[in-house]
Amino acid sequence: MTNTKKHADDTCPFVYQCRLSLSTRTVNHLADLLRRQLKAIRSLWRILPLGKIAVIVLAVLRHDERLADMAGGNDVSESTVRRWRDELIALLAAQAPRLDRALKKVVKQGGEVVLIDGTLIRTQRRTGPADRRNYSGKHRSHGLHFLALTDESGRLIWISAARPGRTHDNTAARHDHILAHLRAAGLGALADLGFRGLDNDIRDPVIVTGYTASRTHKVTAGQKEANRVLAVGRAPVEHGFAHLKNWRILTKLRTDPAHATQLLRALLVLTNLEVDR
Repeated sequence: MTNTKKHADDTCPFVYQCRLSLSTRTVNHLADLLRRQLKAIRSLWRILPLGKIAVIVLAVLRHDERLADMAGGNDVSESTVRRWRDELIALLAAQAPRLDRALKKVVKQGGEVVLIDGTLIRTQRRTGPADRRNYSGKHRSHGLHFLALTDESGRLIWISAARPGRTHDNTAARHDHILAHLRAAGLGALADLGFRGLDNDIRDPVIVTGYTASRTHKVTAGQKEANRVLAVGRAPVEHGFAHLKNWRILTKLRTDPAHATQLLRALLVLTNLEVDR
């Protein structure tokens, strides 16, 4: 038996079409970003039109299409598609707001509280003891932990850097000085029980969490009602995460934490473009 790379007489490479459920505004935004980048680096040429490059990258991010498949369907190399993807991700991530600026914008728009929560983005399991810290016992899966803030309507306004999957919500919030930033901006935050103990100021709390029962104290009827009201107020933060995870490239990440941080911040910008349309 001999190996050959030639196609049989009755076969040929096939290309299929699929619908990209994104707005023209998002495609144009990416094309404009790339156009400005080409002007900045004094390069006025790409092998494909900028709009088509934007569509290819969006297909990779939205549907987690394989780079080789997108390259073959557009008569370019896989490395070229990878370079386009990384370039546009970096340009989008640069537009993601910093924490202090995001909170100031909420105040300027008349907001009084933000919603805070953590989420796990699953990753492929890697070999070696170094990957053990990426295992989340809560989710029973390997992944990276991200902390996110949304406004009262559930619109994502900020996302943290990637941390090992076993990281607790409180640990991540302390590392990012969430409490200090909220006090400086004059905002409150609604959070789940994972953030209990983060704000120990009884007289003037900034972060509001629910009540939980203990061995010696049961939850009263009033506390149950407070938990219910808090759950209703926190519901939009789950909608924000749902919009973010519509990007199927997050189904199971295959990248290191540094690139994952850049990817999540780029997707935050794209998510807001889609939500605000």
